[in-house]
Amino acid sequence: MAKQVPTSRLARGTKLGAVAASSVLRSQRTRLSMRGRSDAVRAKMAEESMIRTTEQVVMVLGTMKGVAMKLGQMMSVLDLDLVPEAHRERFQKRLAVLRDSAPNVSFEGMKQVIEEDFGRTLDEVFSEFNPEAVAAASIGQVYRARLHDGREVAVKVQYPGIDAAVRADLKNLNMFRKVLQSALPWVTPAVLDELRLNMEGELDYEAEASTQLEIAELYAGHPFIVVPRSMPELSSTRVLVSEYLPGRGFEEIRQLPDAERDRIGEIIYRFYVGSLFTFNEFCGDPHPGNVMLADDGRVGFLDFGLFNRMDPDYVKFEAICLRAAAEDRAEDLQQLMIQRGVIDSPEEVGPEECLEYVLAASEWCLVDEEITITPDLASGAFLLAVDPRASEFAGMKQQNLPPEHLFSRRADFLTFGMLGQLDCTANWHRVAREWLYDEPAVTELGKAHAQWLAEHPPVTPKKKTRAKRPRRS
Repeated sequence: MAKQVPTSRLARGTKLGAVAASSVLRSQRTRLSMRGRSDAVRAKMAEESMIRTTEQVVMVLGTMKGVAMKLGQMMSVLDLDLVPEAHRERFQKRLAVLRDSAPNVSFEGMKQVIEEDFGRTLDEVFSEFNPEAVAAASIGQVYRARLHDGREVAVKVQYPGIDAAVRADLKNLNMFRKVLQSALPWVTPAVLDELRLNMEGELDYEAEASTQLEIAELYAGHPFIVVPRSMPELSSTRVLVSEYLPGRGFEEIRQLPDAERDRIGEIIYRFYVGSLFTFNEFCGDPHPGNVMLADDGRVGFLDFGLFNRMDPDYVKFEAICLRAAAEDRAEDLQQLMIQRGVIDSPEEVGPEECLEYVLAASEWCLVDEEITITPDLASGAFLLAVDPRASEFAGMKQQNLPPEHLFSRRADFLTFGMLGQLDCTANWHRVAREWLYDEPAVTELGKAHAQWLAEHPPVTPKKKTRAKRPRRS
């Protein structure tokens, strides 16, 4: 019988504590046994110690699911410099477990969740239901089924007890903040605070179904983007039913020819980053498990539990800052950040540091030339911006980025990481100029997108309790 997700704070905290204790002891034993060894042997032992520690962290994160697994998914997108290069591929495969095939919960347990939420038997709701999960999410699994009217659907079901597990994670991540940072130094207090602010929203599948339907309607008829329509009338707090979208997953996409990967990379960039500047909203959870290549050639996007609608003034602020960085206007950029409260200690952050910090994270889309995004490029930018081990930008790292901007920057970094996994090439700046400078599109995809925008006027919003229907701008 499959193990259930541990839900008590003590049980889940103990798992993190065990990692911490074994890591400390392993480090002490390694240091003691190094005495008198050659430099080469010492380096080899230190390398093996790091590998064992990070692999153990991966194992525990995957077992815990919830918030801990979300951190693991972030690690899997960004090819972070946690282990020596010679072992990176093996480590990435371990991380892929967190992304694509989380430890299974028995189908009987998942079936019970469906029947409890619907108040009906599985056979009453579905004419067919495949008990083998087709995908894993951070807090649930996805199944393929058929409704009695013949429609084929995807059914996302939460793990039993995951709501308690997530809340335990939220408490434990604060308790073990230092523990996590010892192995994952990029997990800063700001990263954990941002996850805490947004993670509980993922527990409400009924609200997510409503959001997904709005986004599906927003992109209806789009030439290269598709979002499966959800069915809020068949969804509940723990069960989300949507159209089934056949296609290929991210690992298959990675094997495609260069030109096709470049095309898909531009589409991913437009959806996850461009939507912020076009519609004042964005999906905050870019990772490979949420992207697929549909059979008709469009790119499908899934999972809208972490979705954010931003104040248009904040979106405008981000665009103005990016323009200032692209044009090397350091003083203007510094003043913008001071006025917005991003920099609260102006004496600690000069104009050049401010500019260089933004360029370190975003230069890939601010320089007017073709750039191939590699895993090293993406992870290097991320670590330089957030890792306290990097001595650069000490002043900027002590400032407090407002939560709404932290959320959008996280989405930007994770999109960058996905593009690195695809190893794709484009003049990203020419794409970005559409929303940063309101310039005409120069790529074929951009022209098709512009034509679609012109032919699809804003939909009159229906009255919603959760959020207003997004408008095109």
